Amino acid sequence: MSSNFQEDINNIPLADDDPAGGDGGDLTPDEHEEKARLIAQVLELQNTLDDLSQRVDSVKEENLKLKSENQVLGQYIENLMSASSVFQSTSPKPKKKGS
Repeated sequence: MSSNFQEDINNIPLADDDPAGGDGGDLTPDEHEEKARLIAQVLELQNTLDDLSQRVDSVKEENLKLKSENQVLGQYIENLMSASSVFQSTSPKPKKKGS
């Protein structure tokens, strides 16, 4: 990490920081490093969440598209089956008795 990035991370206020605007000077170097590591991890997780959210949206759109295509294909198959003699009933129709 660059030192500028490190400085920026260390200057991000946390919930337990002094509200009077303290610079966090009471943190040890290990605590600064841990703070930087946690902030970087949070940022990475936020990016991952954003990517996953976008993926969910695209999968939802694809799902709706495929459902619509399946309905069209199902109707097409039904129409073909009703128009084809192969799929018609083979049982003879009862003859009406004449008068």
